Amino acid sequence: MKKYILTFLLICSFSTTFSQVEDAWVYFKDKPSETSYYSTPLNMLSQRALDRRTRFSIPLDYNDIPIESVYITAVKNSAGIIVLAKSKWLNALHIQGTQVNIDALLNLDLAGNFFVDSIEYANTSLNSSKPENKLNKVSKLKNKQLEITTNFNYGNAENQIVMLGGDTLHQNNFTGTGMQIAVMDAGFPNVDNFLAFKRIRDNGQILGGYDFVNRSTNFYAGDSHGTSVLSTIAGYLENGVDGATTNFVGTAPDASYYLFRTENAPVEVKLEESLWVEAAEKADSLGVDVINTSLGYSVFFDNPAHNYEYSDMDGQTAFITRGAEIAFSRGMIIVNSAGNEGNDPVWPYINAPADGPSILTVGAVNSLGDIASFSSFGPTFDGRIKPDVCAQGQGTYIINSSGNVAAANGTSFSSPVLAGVVTCLWQAFPNKTNTEITQLVRESAHLYATSTAAIPTIDYQFGYGIPNFVTIFDALEIENLEVKNDEVLFYPNPVTNVIRFNFPKTISEMKISVYNVLGKNRCQTKILKSSPIANLSFLTKGLYFIQIEFNNEIKTFKILKN
Repeated sequence: MKKYILTFLLICSFSTTFSQVEDAWVYFKDKPSETSYYSTPLNMLSQRALDRRTRFSIPLDYNDIPIESVYITAVKNSAGIIVLAKSKWLNALHIQGTQVNIDALLNLDLAGNFFVDSIEYANTSLNSSKPENKLNKVSKLKNKQLEITTNFNYGNAENQIVMLGGDTLHQNNFTGTGMQIAVMDAGFPNVDNFLAFKRIRDNGQILGGYDFVNRSTNFYAGDSHGTSVLSTIAGYLENGVDGATTNFVGTAPDASYYLFRTENAPVEVKLEESLWVEAAEKADSLGVDVINTSLGYSVFFDNPAHNYEYSDMDGQTAFITRGAEIAFSRGMIIVNSAGNEGNDPVWPYINAPADGPSILTVGAVNSLGDIASFSSFGPTFDGRIKPDVCAQGQGTYIINSSGNVAAANGTSFSSPVLAGVVTCLWQAFPNKTNTEITQLVRESAHLYATSTAAIPTIDYQFGYGIPNFVTIFDALEIENLEVKNDEVLFYPNPVTNVIRFNFPKTISEMKISVYNVLGKNRCQTKILKSSPIANLSFLTKGLYFIQIEFNNEIKTFKILKN
């Protein structure tokens, strides 16, 4: 009798396994219409996106070609299959169905063309070939713990901006103008109402958006997490203006924005990864410069069978990570939060897509620059340093769900704080590639000189540390000055202590005089080409005029002393 009961139970279990609904990606073998699209690129990408490709010498390729429409139709018409999302970059559809119906897709045939290449189940135990079983490292890491035109009153947001040197970029009039940022998040309710977003609404800086979760053009819905994230980049309040009772400024207040909802906050499902990739493809087609994502996926899926392992954090396994890497290859900068699992004894690690090699992964520090205990740890499974850098994510000032300025914690906020400053830097030096900009950010961080895999004491929670955008800005200004070697120029402006001069080829010395706004001479000295600097540390803060005399010419400029 027990034998029959056991047999019956096994049959029931087998039947249940094959009848329950599964998530999967179906990958196609080819794109038969590929050639025709190269002659009509505007059918794939906007003119702005094509201009970016031209500027950075990024050719159109296979990834830009849309999925073959007849393939999509054939899958949609297959018994028991629901198509939820698509990705031209990965030439795949995200589908749902029973295992029997999904496996049947391998036999789809169009005029002798079996066009389905492979199927990847979200439940990895159902995949015919499993990834190499890599050593789990959890136990080893648990205990590692110009003329000034723009001056903002940042209010409570000052520290998080000044920590990175974002104020210097703003003071040099690099505030994001002409740049486009896509924010991928869980929703943006009240961005169309809150006073903190009135400035970007009135100036037409919200270019559009989409709710990929509900397939709706109403992106001012969903969870307020996205609203708070956006506020750290785009928020603006000026005390006494339009009823504001305080000051608040985001890190890229003059950039333009696309708002994409890809996260369904009440649940944690694999579909969200596919929606993110779909949104990133849309951002690319629109010509977006920077994507910020304060989301991540690892071991918190509603279906535990969909969870990743640490060995999957290798930069090439997670669907969202693969999509994010292609996004970077299109010329965009991808900024992503590291995660808030630093105190989790089981999973203290970064989440996908933060494991991507090209992704600028951001951890969190407090207002003093000390690491926040909740900030997720690296390295990636394959040993790469993550997070890349850190910004203020503990005690970060945001606009909360009530529309008020408030302090909040999370790498969800350190990521957009940094993304905004990165955007302003790229505005200042638009001919630098995304690879060059992100590497400069890493190299400017305060631990970069000692942060190598060869050093066993590296802090895998801090990454390369806190970046210094002032040093990047000054270094790139010097680079620009070397190109313009026939002009008399000086930097930095604003100046803190030392000011440097660029000498034209034809002169070897200059006389400089510094006057305050009342016309009083505060400094007069000779500058030699062999030592082209002047120490202005004795000046008090304020506006001055610097007069440069050479070859019987006199030129006068404004400078600001910090």
